[in-house]
Amino acid sequence: MQLMATKRRSQSYPRLTRAILAIALCFMGASPQLALGQTQEAGISEATDSDAFYCQNRKLGYWFYCEKPKAAPKAKPQAPPPNAVSRLDAITAELRELKARAILEPTNENVSAYVRFQRAQLDRASLFSDVWQRAIWQDPDLDYTLQRPVSTLGKRQWQDARTSERNNVMQNLGRRYGLFYFFAQSCGACEVMSPIVQSVAGTWSITVRAISTDGGPSRHFPNYTVETTQRSKMGLEPKITPAVVLWDAEMRRAIPIGYGVMSADELLDRIYLLTTKEAGRDY
Repeated sequence: MQLMATKRRSQSYPRLTRAILAIALCFMGASPQLALGQTQEAGISEATDSDAFYCQNRKLGYWFYCEKPKAAPKAKPQAPPPNAVSRLDAITAELRELKARAILEPTNENVSAYVRFQRAQLDRASLFSDVWQRAIWQDPDLDYTLQRPVSTLGKRQWQDARTSERNNVMQNLGRRYGLFYFFAQSCGACEVMSPIVQSVAGTWSITVRAISTDGGPSRHFPNYTVETTQRSKMGLEPKITPAVVLWDAEMRRAIPIGYGVMSADELLDRIYLLTTKEAGRDY
């Protein structure tokens, strides 16, 4: 008897479930006939239909009656587009590959492919050069020729202005600076450089102290001094002659001008730059 009662109760559970579902659908706005038909078609007695009701239709008891939803697969990150450097490297690599293939296998197709690709890159370079020039023309901050002209007329005007400025500096240079001139009697280059130093110093009233490194005389500087430790104290290379050094009497420091033979104009330019222009201001 007890077994039969248990069986009857188990059979009555699906009916009760369908009745509850029909009532719920009626409250949601469905007609009784439609609600009853839906409950009969749905097969609520099955566990999968029960899950569909609670999880999909009403979203009730999500964690208690439904399986935990699987996480959506993560989208694979897209590779960033190649930057300009990578693209340029790829073009260079392709050009080299086409060239090597044309050399190793000089067929008409390989040579033509290399020539066509090379021509395309030449056109690209020409376009870049043209845009570069136009940008410089339209922006004076980018036009270096305004500071150092390259045209014949511009170079002449710039050189005249530069010479005038240099001469103004040289007129007052002797008040603060003097020259040390290191020579040797046995030095052939000193025979060429000595009259140049003498002429520059005489023109701009600069005091010159001539120092003989081997003790021999100089016909251009009869009042010379034999070297003892002068160059080592100035931190100069002791074996190279001739050597011209500018002495700053105000700062008590030596400024090497150069070694070997220089023209008078080059000597003046070096003195002018080293005494009036900071590094990076004139190039």
